[in-house]
Amino acid sequence: MSTKTIKKPTSLDDTTLIDFYRQMALLRVFEERCAEQYMLGKIRGFVHLYIGQEAVAVGAISVLQKDDYVTTHYRDHGHALARGLTPNSVMAELFGKSTGCSKGMGGSMHLFDAPSNFAGGYAIVAGHLPLTNGLAFAFKYNNDKRLVATFFGDGALNEGEAHEVMNMAALWKLPVIFVCENNQYGMGIPLEDSMANPKLTEMAKAYGMPSAKVDGMNVLAVRDATEAAVKHVRAGNGPYFLEFSTYRFRGHSMADPVLYRTKEEEGKYRKLDPILTFGEWLISNKKATQDQLDKINLAIEYIVEESVKFADESPFPKIDDLYKNIYAETT
Repeated sequence: MSTKTIKKPTSLDDTTLIDFYRQMALLRVFEERCAEQYMLGKIRGFVHLYIGQEAVAVGAISVLQKDDYVTTHYRDHGHALARGLTPNSVMAELFGKSTGCSKGMGGSMHLFDAPSNFAGGYAIVAGHLPLTNGLAFAFKYNNDKRLVATFFGDGALNEGEAHEVMNMAALWKLPVIFVCENNQYGMGIPLEDSMANPKLTEMAKAYGMPSAKVDGMNVLAVRDATEAAVKHVRAGNGPYFLEFSTYRFRGHSMADPVLYRTKEEEGKYRKLDPILTFGEWLISNKKATQDQLDKINLAIEYIVEESVKFADESPFPKIDDLYKNIYAETT
């Protein structure tokens, strides 16, 4: 993708555009440090990096209101940061520390933050989708104009609950935006080898749901498509399905040696890097200078290094904490 393919916005000011770059760069550097800390043994368990998909989280979440909800899958670091969780709280959670957003009890795949209405990452593929409908039903039942944006991978559409949820959401006109991050692979299986019909938007059409397939490597295209979906859903017209075509630059997880795709394919998508192409677009359209972007990158390096230091120095949960948060407190 050349910078010419990035749509020139008509309403976003330079400050907002530069902040999109800052957010995507933060997600990238944060994930790179996660990989380093995993190799050092500071982060344990499963870790699924978001590198390459930054434009989806930043572009889509930028359109949501603060009181809307977000649910997502286990590749959730990027969504959490884009939703406003601090790098310190997320990194501490990955380290299993008590200062983490889930108090060190969730880890990489179970980030959660009630103040941000970030209703969790979930380890079970498509397992969060029924919960999404529950939130959306509550909004509709209470005549609340809020909505839920739920993120999932293309592999989730092979799960039965995904179709049950889309059918119910369409039937009851629930305020849900289904955001499919099609990164071309379900673990190590190419989309065309696991889907009888790889045209994912046609699944939404089966439920009478409007849909759009969008370039997920273009943060402005992502934002525009999500803005249209939000307008449709918030008007009470029921759910909307968005397919963002993207690509993860790393393996499915840190345990994945990525032996199932070629270097040529990876190189092709590297040229579409959403951060590099957007940075080039900002400069060529005189929205920012290289010096500005360099300073942003330097500041982000410091922020992320501080998050690693914060996580490293934070305490682990106490043994007695195992007995907390089992039941909801009631008044």
